[in-house]
Amino acid sequence: MLKTLLIALGFIFWSVQAQAFCGFYVAKADTDLFNEASKVVMVRDEDKTVLTMVNDYQGDPKEFAMVVPVPTFIERGQIHVTNNKIIDLLDAYTAPRLVEYFDEDPCEQRHYMMPSPNMPMMKATMESAAKKSTAKALGVTVEAEYTVGEYDIQILSAKESDGLTSWLQQEGYKLPKGVDSVLSSYIKQKVRFFVAKVNLEAKDKLGTKYLRPLQVAFKSEKFMLPIRLGTVNAKDHQELFVFALTRKGRVETTNYRTVKIPSNMDVPIYVKEQFGDFYAAMFDQAVKKDNMKTVMLEYAWDMGWCDPCAADPLSPKELRELGVFWMKDSPQYVKPMVGKPMPTQRRIMPPKNQARDVFVTRLHLRYTGETFPEDLMFQQTADRSNFQGRYVLRHPWTGTASCKAATLYKQTLKPRFEKEAKALASLTGWDINSIRREMKTNGQNLDDNSSSNKDEDGKDPWWEDIWDR
Repeated sequence: MLKTLLIALGFIFWSVQAQAFCGFYVAKADTDLFNEASKVVMVRDEDKTVLTMVNDYQGDPKEFAMVVPVPTFIERGQIHVTNNKIIDLLDAYTAPRLVEYFDEDPCEQRHYMMPSPNMPMMKATMESAAKKSTAKALGVTVEAEYTVGEYDIQILSAKESDGLTSWLQQEGYKLPKGVDSVLSSYIKQKVRFFVAKVNLEAKDKLGTKYLRPLQVAFKSEKFMLPIRLGTVNAKDHQELFVFALTRKGRVETTNYRTVKIPSNMDVPIYVKEQFGDFYAAMFDQAVKKDNMKTVMLEYAWDMGWCDPCAADPLSPKELRELGVFWMKDSPQYVKPMVGKPMPTQRRIMPPKNQARDVFVTRLHLRYTGETFPEDLMFQQTADRSNFQGRYVLRHPWTGTASCKAATLYKQTLKPRFEKEAKALASLTGWDINSIRREMKTNGQNLDDNSSSNKDEDGKDPWWEDIWDR
């Protein structure tokens, strides 16, 4: 009898779990969840990099300034301005997601094939002679000046950090305390500085409401991202999202540990209405666990298909706009169906003419100058295995059909709900008793069906002990 019971339970478990990657996408945790989050897109192949820097600056445009160390001289043709919309699409496509499934009538079992876990899925402006003389006296060389879109851009080199600091301040840049030592380390590496300001006249002429992302293309053996200047004027920790697009495979940091965000957890149904709070709390816990010293992997997948899709994959044209220089536009491109497909309509292979030669990695880090004292150094790996931050809602079957499988199915619900409660508490640090009460309010009762006399806190009523005696 025990053997028969185990076989029956195993069958039910298999039939429910077999739908592991098909279902309905219901919510996503995009970058808007996090305050003062910066976004960077890095397109990389061999020694070529296209860097897209997304500006979340919301103050007076005349106060905006950006100083970015770059490994080589940048010409006018290497600078471009793109649209925020494409970054938003990439963010949505790779965001951690919530999916839901509905248990079927256990008396009408259906079989699904398990998917293979390894299935691939600046007009130039003139400086006065006096300004140039001042720069030279301070050891600063203005190597080039451009106007690109709504930005005035200068490419600088410097001999000393003091001179560069003085020059930037004379030009109206407000620099935070402690910047000299960081600038000095970059100057010793003989890097240039990409300096951008808003050209108000150009901005008004263009009619742009928001500052658009700046793109820079360059060749360098170093696959890295300078982050230390950003920590100098930070009041608290900062959030950074790096979207890396490559041909080879997943991208990881070499000077910090890259770890996967906890994923593929079953969580209580009520999380559907609190997914933003859930993911923020879960990320807090994951960061604290590693003392804010790791880079979190939130997504790694071949561009062109997803399961389930939180947004449309980017088209070849959109990828080329992001700087994917090896991608040829395809007039026959057809966007795949996304949204809420039925399990039997699930896409398990990229559709025809879909962009397949791009692998996208989404990295998320929370950092300070103390926890991340070095710039981020990256490497491409040959790992093309799929990963996504994915959290699952499983709605129990509530029908009245009667059969042996239904009886066995109902016996699995209480331990299943308790497992979900413990998983949520472990992931978020939330109080487990509060979780249990919330689950009960939403129809997931953890009480045993045969113990309806229990109090709300799960203990036996005071008088129960009398009868037992």
